[in-house]
Amino acid sequence: MPKTTLTESAAPQSAVPVADAGLLHHRIAGWFEANARRLPWREPDCSPWGIMVSEFMLQQTPVSRVLPVWEQWLERWPEPAALAAAPSGEAVRAWGRLGYPRRALRLHAAATAIVAGHAGAVPGSYAELLKLPGVGTYTAAAIASFAFDAPETVVDTNVRRVHARLVGGEALPAPSLTAGEMRRAQALMPDPAGARTWNAGVMELGALVCTARSPKCGQCPVLDACAWVAAGRPEPRYVPKGQAWAGTDRQVRGAMMAVLRHATGPVLPELLLGSVDLVAAGQPEHPGGLGAELRRLQALNASDEQLARCLDGLLADGLAEASAGGVALPA
Repeated sequence: MPKTTLTESAAPQSAVPVADAGLLHHRIAGWFEANARRLPWREPDCSPWGIMVSEFMLQQTPVSRVLPVWEQWLERWPEPAALAAAPSGEAVRAWGRLGYPRRALRLHAAATAIVAGHAGAVPGSYAELLKLPGVGTYTAAAIASFAFDAPETVVDTNVRRVHARLVGGEALPAPSLTAGEMRRAQALMPDPAGARTWNAGVMELGALVCTARSPKCGQCPVLDACAWVAAGRPEPRYVPKGQAWAGTDRQVRGAMMAVLRHATGPVLPELLLGSVDLVAAGQPEHPGGLGAELRRLQALNASDEQLARCLDGLLADGLAEASAGGVALPA
């Protein structure tokens, strides 16, 4: 879930009285049972650690990209202690092209904290999870609910959109998560025994049916109870802005990280800054590896100022370390 700031507002008006929410619980649970995607972190034998890793990886990243990396990660580091024993740079390397690689550093730090403070076992309470590095309110609630069946209220972007349409009668939720939305989500929660299925079911409904663009209303199990449909599907009150990528610092930083992940040792900063090439640097060509990633970085045609800014940012964020030999992933 993209990070949001919880802002105060009046509670959104509910088109479905809480007393009638049992209809929504029943239908969405039945739909989820019949239509949910088979994902490894939803399997009964998935460990709390596996669920925790999935929650870190799924932040701002689609399932299709997460699946292969999650499987490789759990094979290599099947428990927190295994990851904690590895250098943090290896976590960043294994993160691959998932994006936002600081999540890898935070997950490594969380694994270290779990080993130090919880005997290597992922804690099961929301309060304990929230104390771990990199774990915010959404992630703590999701791990507690999906790994430990705790009756926590899980609210991500998909859940917010379903609630906004189904109960609020609006095309889209507010740009930022509000306190009113959280109160509505909490009021819609079922009895504790059904909390996990409700959280997962509403989230899946938003991902597969009640999508941001072109919702498949004909496939919705609660179409006849939807306040947005009843209101004539009004247009959203604002136009969502897509997140730019081409030419941004994020793109350049990602290309630099790809170079560092493919390098077998420190990389001269001059290579990252484009002031020399591999031949001039006296480093051999590696087709499909270091050389290919350097060419991708150079093809961005970033300015000297942007390249320097991005390299400085990676060093400041702890995603890279500088030494006499050059720049490398953290040890």
